[in-house]
Amino acid sequence: MARSSADDMELKRACEAGILSKEKAPEKVVMCMRVAKGHSSGGTWAGKAGKLASRHSNMAKPRVLAVTTKQKGQKTKAFLRVLKYSNGGILELAKVYKIKHLNKVEVASNDPSGCTFILGFDNLRSQSVSPPQWTMRNKDDRNRLLMCALNLCKEVLGGIPKVVGMDIVEMAIWAKENTTTKVAQVATKDSLFESLVLEPDSQVALENDLVSQAEEEDIEALLGTYVMAIGEAEAFSERMKRELVALESANVYALMETESVVEEVLQGLEVATICVEDMDEWLGIFNIKLRHMREDIQSIEWRNNRLEMQSVSNVALGEELDKLLVFLQIPPEYEVSLTGGSFDEGNMVKNIEACEWLTSAIKNLEASNLDPCYAKLRAVREKRAEFVLLKCTFVRRASEFLRNYFPSLIDSMLNDKGNFTQKGQLQRPDHADMRSKCRTYARLLQFIKSLDKSCLTPLRKAYCHSLNLLIRREAREYSNELRNSSKASKSSTPSFEGPAGANQPAGIVDSPAEAYSKMITAFIPLLVDESLFLAHFMCFEVPTSDGSDSDEDSTSPKTSGASGSSAKPSNSSADLGVLNGCLQEMLDGIQEDFYAIVDWAFKLDPLSCIPMHGITDRYIAGQKAEVAGYVSVLLDDLETRITILFSRFIDDACFQIEKYERNVKQVGVVPYIPRFSQLAARMEQYITGSRDLVDQAYTKIVTIMFVTLEKIAQVEPKYADIVLLENYAAFQHSLYDLANVVPTLAKYYHQASEAYEQACSRHINLVIYIHFEKLFQFARKIEELMYNMSPEEIAFQVGMSKVDFRKMLKSSLTGLDKTITAMYRKLQKNITAEELLPSLWEKCKKEFLDKYSTFLKLIAKIYPNETVTSVNEMRDILANL
Repeated sequence: MARSSADDMELKRACEAGILSKEKAPEKVVMCMRVAKGHSSGGTWAGKAGKLASRHSNMAKPRVLAVTTKQKGQKTKAFLRVLKYSNGGILELAKVYKIKHLNKVEVASNDPSGCTFILGFDNLRSQSVSPPQWTMRNKDDRNRLLMCALNLCKEVLGGIPKVVGMDIVEMAIWAKENTTTKVAQVATKDSLFESLVLEPDSQVALENDLVSQAEEEDIEALLGTYVMAIGEAEAFSERMKRELVALESANVYALMETESVVEEVLQGLEVATICVEDMDEWLGIFNIKLRHMREDIQSIEWRNNRLEMQSVSNVALGEELDKLLVFLQIPPEYEVSLTGGSFDEGNMVKNIEACEWLTSAIKNLEASNLDPCYAKLRAVREKRAEFVLLKCTFVRRASEFLRNYFPSLIDSMLNDKGNFTQKGQLQRPDHADMRSKCRTYARLLQFIKSLDKSCLTPLRKAYCHSLNLLIRREAREYSNELRNSSKASKSSTPSFEGPAGANQPAGIVDSPAEAYSKMITAFIPLLVDESLFLAHFMCFEVPTSDGSDSDEDSTSPKTSGASGSSAKPSNSSADLGVLNGCLQEMLDGIQEDFYAIVDWAFKLDPLSCIPMHGITDRYIAGQKAEVAGYVSVLLDDLETRITILFSRFIDDACFQIEKYERNVKQVGVVPYIPRFSQLAARMEQYITGSRDLVDQAYTKIVTIMFVTLEKIAQVEPKYADIVLLENYAAFQHSLYDLANVVPTLAKYYHQASEAYEQACSRHINLVIYIHFEKLFQFARKIEELMYNMSPEEIAFQVGMSKVDFRKMLKSSLTGLDKTITAMYRKLQKNITAEELLPSLWEKCKKEFLDKYSTFLKLIAKIYPNETVTSVNEMRDILANL
């Protein structure tokens, strides 16, 4: 006999490794065996899954069943683990069953060998699913595995599960007769319990006998009551033969004695057979009659059902036809409004109701909203065509009325002179009444768009063209009256041409920028409101604010922007383009009146561009409505025009400054420096908003001023530093107050200050070297020689002896008072700005003392024993002069 897999230690170690790879805590493998896994097709679990199980009954899969135990505290837990082979032939855990849930062990009846069994557990999720069948190699392996599991149940749980298909007593007898028993101890944490191990050739653990000692004694006592006399086989066989012959003889005799009784029974059976045959014949006749009756009843029920279904269908069909007729009939009052009614304001309520009905009726008869069977009906198709024709007729009549209504409404306003500015009286445009009349037909336009969107294009053009005539006339007359009634006069803007002292500006009179402010304040909010009203009234699919159709015009750029604020359009870019085209047609030409105001203001006072630019910039910042895009374009064009005009003025000023470069000789402060300070003071008074325009002008003018000044100074190089320091000083003096408050001018103020200091330093050094040339040339020679030799060696060089030093010192410092006086007169001679002389002389004395101090330090290193006038003595001499 082949060795059982229960004795395979390699298999046991492989099982322990497979379990340990999945479980954190180690478990003891009590027994493991190779089995074949199948599915049950009948028996206790043959339910809904029986058909599927029978399909897979022949698909056996190799598995390994392992009985394991695990210690948890003082309790021992037992498990039945199913392991399968992976692709690499390694055992891995496939299924785990807890032994405590084992409630049934059944040997399969369809396996004659008895090697197939089923294990039932009470915690399976679906009891309708058949549990797997396990097939062992032989009965001995089956008995060993089941005995091990049953013993664990009895030891750990105190009882065994239900056993079906095999005798538990026979199992116990098999265990004693076919195995040797040894006691093995299974260790727990706090105690030990003994197990029986069955060994034919290996060990199988059995915790206790399935039959207790008391039960075994009762069975032996019962068997002892029968004297079997089976001590010798031959004697027992002879005894059995004798008892069998005696038993047969007794049976034959008994049969012979009961012959009459048997005959009576046979007669009774014959009579019963005849009765049964008669009964069967009657039942056959009744069955035929019942079948005929059943067929008649079915036929009646079928006809009755047909009639009932037909009746219900007729009722439902009538209801559906009634509903359909509602869609197909045109109410008389609506038919009158749609075919020939008036579009006066009093009839618009009826017209709107008729439009609502027509729109709903056409929508209800669309194929997508109808049952497919209705959509093919001729009546429905004819009625749909009739509704479409009615729609075309109504849209044509409504469009023709509105195309005539808009020009007539605008003409009535054009003929009323009270709507426009009169001489001496500015009249702000007011379109509230016009919008109120137009709103009467807003719903009508919405229905026209819903019924036929193409009809909106000519209506939009008619409205925009008519409104363009009105707005252009209002703007033209308003602009003319602003210019005629303005008290602003031509301003004497500071010029950079002419002699110094000329072109002194007068104080600010009425600025022409005020007229521009009135013009833009009156019309920009109006144009924004008209743009928003057009987008709403003419049914453009663009977002507008809740207050877009307000009757009140905005009076400030902030209000105007708020009225036009809106969310970004989602998918309305195409409609937004069409709207911008309509806005251009409605407002085209009005920019000329704004341009006329700007040009007029510039001619009167070029500096008025500054406040006009500030006003325009504020309106641009407050303009948020995308539907008023043309207004933003108009404001951008105005800002560009103002910037160009102001740049032209700045360019002229720069050209006038550059003309000074071509003069033969300039003495003193150039005229454009004080005139720039006057211009800057005037420009600062005009600033009302952003400083960008003015700061750019400052940058351009001052840069040209400084470049031109440098070029003028180079005309006479001998006096270049004097020209620079006088003009840079004049620049600082004239712009001192403005530089404290204007950052841009402050930057150029500091630049002029640095240039002034540099020019002063160059000029002072020149004056000093002219009068003390020998002294500082000797010091320069010493410095050059010190690069190549030590100070002690310098006194022995040619021209550097003590005698030479004394001669140089005597010639330089003899008559020192006269020399210093001559140096002062040299400074005074070429300076035209007398106010600068004191500061220049102080700088000159300080510079001379610094150079003299450096000279003395050099002399002390070369001629330490020579007596020379000290710095303090020289300072006293300079102070006394």
